[in-house]
Amino acid sequence: MGSVAFYIGSLKKGGAERVFVNLATYFLEQGCNVTMVTQYKKENEYELPAGIRRVISDLTPEEEGGRIANLFRRYRKLRRIFREIHADVVLSTIGKNNFMALLANAFLPTKVVVSVVAEPTEEYPTKGMRLLAKTLFYAADGIVMQTADAVRFFQPSLQKKCVILKNSLNPAFVRPRYEDDRPQDIVAVGRMDENKNQRMAIRAFCKIAERFPDARLILYGDGPLRRELTEEVRSLDMSERILLPGRITDVPEKLEKAYAFVLTSFTEGMPNTLIEAMSLGTACISTDCPCGGPKDLIRDGENGFLVPVDDSDALADRLTRLLENPDLMQQMGKNAAKLQAEYLPEKVNQEWADYFQKIAGKKKLV
Repeated sequence: MGSVAFYIGSLKKGGAERVFVNLATYFLEQGCNVTMVTQYKKENEYELPAGIRRVISDLTPEEEGGRIANLFRRYRKLRRIFREIHADVVLSTIGKNNFMALLANAFLPTKVVVSVVAEPTEEYPTKGMRLLAKTLFYAADGIVMQTADAVRFFQPSLQKKCVILKNSLNPAFVRPRYEDDRPQDIVAVGRMDENKNQRMAIRAFCKIAERFPDARLILYGDGPLRRELTEEVRSLDMSERILLPGRITDVPEKLEKAYAFVLTSFTEGMPNTLIEAMSLGTACISTDCPCGGPKDLIRDGENGFLVPVDDSDALADRLTRLLENPDLMQQMGKNAAKLQAEYLPEKVNQEWADYFQKIAGKKKLV
């Protein structure tokens, strides 16, 4: 029986965290020993199934010292954890976690795979971090990227180590397309922060609201800007047409019955919510943002629309096209639903398992 470990900051509800929980669950079901190492434990986290060991690597109050001392103590503690786990393969993700995973496993027999899930220049925002990534990643046994554009962040010699692997669909999103009538609800799902740029959707909707009195814009999610956006909507006297209901648990039901789904981010890796909305057969409009995830999914005008980043006029135009033409909305949604077959959990998880097995070499994992 093989052993696999995952290393991430926490299991708070987000795209990368969901991918890790899904993968960990799959490897457990295949008979692997699975350990989830997180730096922290936070509120509102994804739950792990029984059988997956959870280890917290952060220092306890008793272990803490000065700032510089804590850095070395965190490294030593993490190295001790990985030494005790003795995993065949470790997968880490997001920024500095990748650095720590490589350093903590140096000269151990464990194979280390690092993954970059966001726009690389955002995940490694400083010159120092970019230099470190482009140097330290030579020690990785594999590098998982989200898009071809993201791979080009690295020099050609490191690109040879890169592989693009999909994120599997949550099984809750694997269902036949909803074929009944749809209210003119335009929806978005995501954390309310500057990068997700919900203001673009608000501006675009306000441009078309008078023309389509039955349409509503519903922005699901929570985050630091929710209160500010709520006040902005109120100041526009649009509180009955633009709704911000907060975080929800029945995302598939909300997405599958929507008239259209919009993604307005400044940057994205491979956006899970866009994959989910398209797989459910909802007509989707997304910004053509770096690092290229949306354009890898959408064939503009066929299975969705791409619009320039922060261009509310373009978004308003595409929404108008869909609202004026329900047949176009239906056909675009049907074309989008074909994506579901590519992201089925059993298909994508097997691709990850095959890749892990390749990294592990002779040791059989599953």
